[in-house]
Amino acid sequence: MRNPDVNPNPPARRRGRPARTAPPAAEQRVEAVERAFALLEAFADGTKLLTLAELAARAGLYPSTALRLAGSLIRFGYLARGAGGGYRLGPTPFRLGGLYRAGYVLADQVRPALVRLVGLTGETGGFYVRDGDRRICLFREPSPRPIRLHIEEGAAMPLDRGASAHVLMAFSGGTLPVHDTVRAAGVAISIGQRDPEIAAVAAPVFGPAGRLVGALGVSGPVLRLGAAEAARIAPMVVAEAQAVSRLLGA
Repeated sequence: MRNPDVNPNPPARRRGRPARTAPPAAEQRVEAVERAFALLEAFADGTKLLTLAELAARAGLYPSTALRLAGSLIRFGYLARGAGGGYRLGPTPFRLGGLYRAGYVLADQVRPALVRLVGLTGETGGFYVRDGDRRICLFREPSPRPIRLHIEEGAAMPLDRGASAHVLMAFSGGTLPVHDTVRAAGVAISIGQRDPEIAAVAAPVFGPAGRLVGALGVSGPVLRLGAAEAARIAPMVVAEAQAVSRLLGA
């Protein structure tokens, strides 16, 4: 069966002339998508609720076209329909906006906090995010001391041990007793769990709507970061994690 999307008689290519390249992505257009975006832009002035006729008029579309496009937008959560039949923005634009803001400012807010923690504690600072059944070191600030923890950005580690692992699990559905303890305390301390010579302190960082973003903390040798020292610096870690959370809109 012939593919209807393939032209059976492509235009002849003139000898000696190069084939035309596709236009840049910004110049490529899909009119149906642009019409759908026009419906969303109808709310750009802050109007909360629009009838179908108002929606179509603002977008410059026929009501029948606006109705079909609105159905698709409702399906994906970009629009919602009220009990009275009017249209309003759905939850998806809010969710995507939050993701954009978090992604845009995350490094700008986390890295200064790590620098401050390293200055206060002298230990290596790190910010971890959950990736399935592992944690990833997204940002790292090394300790200035010659004996220090060496972890590279992008390193993957397990989620079953370590202070940042317990934080990530505790605030993303973890059900073990250690997770209950971390949720109650708002901070996790681990001594020799992932490595018998390493200790760590970590606290959760939240974004809009209380969504867990990651775990902020410090790690260092047990000979310096023992139980007493970890307990002393835990409030510093919590304070920096809360400050970042506020900046991210928590």
